[in-house]
Amino acid sequence: QVQLVESGGGLVQPGGSLRLSCTASGFTFRYFRYYWMYWLRQAPGKGLEWVSSINTSGSSVDYADSVKGRFTISRDNTKNTLYLQMNSLKPEDTAVYYCSNDRSGATRGQGTQVTVNS
Repeated sequence: QVQLVESGGGLVQPGGSLRLSCTASGFTFRYFRYYWMYWLRQAPGKGLEWVSSINTSGSSVDYADSVKGRFTISRDNTKNTLYLQMNSLKPEDTAVYYCSNDRSGATRGQGTQVTVNS
């Protein structure tokens, strides 16, 4: 069974930081280290938006223009865990954040809520 569990969300003031984690387990993710991984988000009333990508080794990353320079994606293949360090958060970053092994987000966890509000 595929399982992705996101955590680390919460309520933060504008300019604040959060670190999201995503732990992968199950049959499919026993080879986590062989998967490109992605962070996506869904703001209230909007569709799913790609945020960031990372290759299997972590040596190549990419970001949406809206988060470039503020967010950092990383992974620890020994722990089957994906991370997203989010700095200088803005109200427009408010969303449910998901991790996935598919850029479309077809396979994703339950998500973690990030709310940026003063």
